[in-house]
Amino acid sequence: MEVQGSSKKMIATQAEMMEAKVPLAYRDQCAHLLIPLNKCRHSELYLPWKCENERHSYEKCEYELVMERMLQMQKIREQEDKLKQPQTQGIPLIPKTANA
Repeated sequence: MEVQGSSKKMIATQAEMMEAKVPLAYRDQCAHLLIPLNKCRHSELYLPWKCENERHSYEKCEYELVMERMLQMQKIREQEDKLKQPQTQGIPLIPKTANA
């Protein structure tokens, strides 16, 4: 399954996310990394130093998604700015006189 506007593919299926009880807000392209992270956290009693590798890989994935969205938004804003700028190429702001 591919998400529109993103370069990352969904790896975890809806059934896997439902089985792992992943909240709806966290069902994104990084959910396949969140599932083993939550299992590790549960088995290690949420000790912060136990699941560092899983947490790091999940947070890196989320960071990359945020950066990708920011770049897309920047491109959209640049396109909008180009459309808002006055079209001065065809029509001069100060007309030339007939004698000049």
